[in-house]
Amino acid sequence: MATFYGEKESNILKTWIYLTLMSLFVVAVGWGISYYTGSYIFLWVGLIVSIFSSFYSYFYSDKLVLRMSKAKKAKREDYAEYYRIVENLTISEGMLMPELFILKESQPNAFATGRNPENSVIAVTEGLLRVMDRSELEAVLAHELSHIKNRDVLLSTVVVVLAATVALMSRIFLRSTMFGRRGRGKGGLITLIFALVVALLAPLIATVIKLAVSRKREYLADSSAALMTRHPQALADALEKIKSYPKSMKAASDATAHLYIMNPFREDDDEGQKWIHKLFATHPPLEERIQKLKEVDI
Repeated sequence: MATFYGEKESNILKTWIYLTLMSLFVVAVGWGISYYTGSYIFLWVGLIVSIFSSFYSYFYSDKLVLRMSKAKKAKREDYAEYYRIVENLTISEGMLMPELFILKESQPNAFATGRNPENSVIAVTEGLLRVMDRSELEAVLAHELSHIKNRDVLLSTVVVVLAATVALMSRIFLRSTMFGRRGRGKGGLITLIFALVVALLAPLIATVIKLAVSRKREYLADSSAALMTRHPQALADALEKIKSYPKSMKAASDATAHLYIMNPFREDDDEGQKWIHKLFATHPPLEERIQKLKEVDI
């Protein structure tokens, strides 16, 4: 029978496979475009610009996300249970205590951010604190601590840099082609058409890989939380409660939706999703997450 240890190792392995594929894909696209144009400027410009543009978001993403979500610092005297649970979990895991924030939202939800365990943040909604019992709240907070412990912000930054590099190289190539820059002429029109198709599809493929990494990190955080609390059913119950809330979050945005334990928008139901929707989803289908938590042993 499958265990959460096996699930955790499997998700880590798949994450690194996706990351390796993404890295090889970036190199292949950069080399292909550079070979066609006879200049490696595309590869270097894409890498340099993407790295510098991501530098700010890596070091200051927590402040940006907290501002966008209108999060406020949680005071210990007002949210004693919230503090107690996180303190107990961090002590048991040998982790540093993250800063705790509160969102004035009725939808039960939560997210974690911060570039490393030493500079991390957890934010929960008032709705989450209101509807969860203690074991369910502990499970959700363990999930968010797992994101911090697994350094998911760092990994997602690397993946975003790689995806942005592909998009930028493709954009530069397409614009240069529009303004009449010629390639080496090998293969003539057929080579040009092939190069244009690759340049158009490359950002889409990079996005699919990036989202696949994001979904695997959610599965990994679920498995890590189950091992942390030794109570996977509590997380399954918490996800059921979060799913049952019908309204979207007011302060949620497309830029921050991937951070939450569950997509804060309620337009679509996870059940019956078509494969194309799953391919471009920031989160795994909730039903699959709940099913894994119920079926897999500690």
